[in-house]
Amino acid sequence: MKTFEVQFRYRDRSDATVESKVKADASSLPGAVAKATREFVKGLDRKQRFDMNKNGLEITARSLGATTEAGEAAAG
Repeated sequence: MKTFEVQFRYRDRSDATVESKVKADASSLPGAVAKATREFVKGLDRKQRFDMNKNGLEITARSLGATTEAGEAAAG
């Protein structure tokens, strides 16, 4: 498993940019983006979801490397 950091950004109704970062453990980048997106959207209320759908959601993801459990197994 790898750890990925996924950043979400969208514009709300007051034209302010809302940003959030979520860390997700997954075996691939698409899996990490899917897990993080589900977690992010669950935390939004009805109006925030509407703003996100209306103005678009920008997703940026990057790998942070292997998890500590895998790193310890490889080192030991």
